[in-house]
Amino acid sequence: MTKKEKIQHIVSYFSENNPDAQTELQYTNPYELLVAVILSAQCTDKRVNMVTPKLFLRFPEAESLSHASVEEVFSLIRSVSYPNNKAKHLVGMAKILVEDFKGVVPSDIADLQRMPGVGRKTANVIASVVYNMPTMAVDTHVFRVSARIGLTAKAKSPLDAEKQLVKIIPKAKIAIAHHWLILHGRYICIARKPKCETCPLTAYCDYFKKNKQT
Repeated sequence: MTKKEKIQHIVSYFSENNPDAQTELQYTNPYELLVAVILSAQCTDKRVNMVTPKLFLRFPEAESLSHASVEEVFSLIRSVSYPNNKAKHLVGMAKILVEDFKGVVPSDIADLQRMPGVGRKTANVIASVVYNMPTMAVDTHVFRVSARIGLTAKAKSPLDAEKQLVKIIPKAKIAIAHHWLILHGRYICIARKPKCETCPLTAYCDYFKKNKQT
């Protein structure tokens, strides 16, 4: 099976079985999503969703967050990973968002990465989720799943994996494919012990063929 045939089968499966895949982070506008994605770095979406309601109640938009003290933001997000750095990032992000973009979350990847706490992965998430742009955010789940299935070949970094994925996934499906791969990695193709016995993609998976078939 060629890689092109493999991606066709996988896209077809997910398009039929999970056509509305989306982020599990809870948000109501682009500002809230940006905050949530910054908080989600090396932290679970579940934990972030426990923290953000009070944070958004106190700072409902970038303007109010831009005037916040790092200490107050820290007190509201202290249960997430790396709360000190993230509190600083959130306040710094809000200042730039207000001063340079008039509070409107930009769609340009380079503009997004000007803000503290916003790396390429976060920028790609915002561009794809908010603006439906064909950008592929590669987190640990996407990196692992794409390598195991065989969608990427010897990718040495998230950027390398991103470049490979956007070449083979149909442009119209790139934004949602990000969610397909994340959810598949979160619930089936988990890191320590993938649930191959319940995985619907074993017929197309290099890992299964190499490690699980008898």
